[in-house]
Amino acid sequence: MADDTKSQPERPAPAADPVPEAPAAPEADAKKKPAGSEVKEAGKPAAGSEADAKKKPAAGSEAKAAAKEAGKPAAGSEADVKKKPAGSEAKEAGKPAPAKPAAAAKPRPKPKPKAPPEPPKAPEDQAPPEGMELPGMVAAVQQGVPGAVRQVSFWVGDWTIIVAADRLLDVMRFLKEDAATSFDYCSDVTAADWPPREKRFDVVYCLYSTRLRHRLRVKARVGEEEPIESVTPLWPAADWLEREVYDQFGIRVVNHPDLRRILMPDQWQGYPQRKDYPLEGPGELLMENPQDWLRVRGIPDEAGAGAADAEIE
Repeated sequence: MADDTKSQPERPAPAADPVPEAPAAPEADAKKKPAGSEVKEAGKPAAGSEADAKKKPAAGSEAKAAAKEAGKPAAGSEADVKKKPAGSEAKEAGKPAPAKPAAAAKPRPKPKPKAPPEPPKAPEDQAPPEGMELPGMVAAVQQGVPGAVRQVSFWVGDWTIIVAADRLLDVMRFLKEDAATSFDYCSDVTAADWPPREKRFDVVYCLYSTRLRHRLRVKARVGEEEPIESVTPLWPAADWLEREVYDQFGIRVVNHPDLRRILMPDQWQGYPQRKDYPLEGPGELLMENPQDWLRVRGIPDEAGAGAADAEIE
């Protein structure tokens, strides 16, 4: 019997499994290829790469780029916060930025009210400058009526003499009749009230010489109940002027031919040009309607007519 083992062909021995090669040492590969090169090729940054950290900007640059493309600022970007003013986002969106509450202004202290100025007690009658020579008309009256002129004043080119009230008529007669003065025209008679002064009224006469062409003012001071002489015997034109002085100031002018009110009604109370006269009028007798005044004036006549009728009956 033949051996079966010899007749059968020999089978090749099975090949041995290939032995896997050991991986290259990391040190050698690190020397050949820079760290992170594979990651760079794949488009991803290598973790922990110092060289890449120097070449690439700091973290957040990609967010900035994406935010610029989208038109929105990157969140948490300190540089953007510094570049853009506060409220820029609201302005870009078309909405006004919220207004900051204004600081409450401190109220200013109210100034203390100023005390009212004291009323002038009397006018300042300016004396003529030193060395100025007195005009002939003033020197003449000083010599012609000795002791009558108490003061001489010069102001803005006008001469004024202040005389005693009881010597007024003597001074006026001299000024009209003397050839050195020759004041033939009395242009005005007026008065001024100075309540703080003892003699509160200044009666002022304005005289003019048509022949010598010079002017002079004569001033006399009188009290509230003190009378003054009328100059109508010398200048008849002073009649109505003195009536006005009496009507508005209550100055009693003695020896006047017809001393009565000329502007105000006869029943009017008070004197309107006095400084202590009330601005709202004399009170209950303030009547704006002329018909009321006519009615008041007719009351005495009606009372007299009624009494006469009673007597007849």
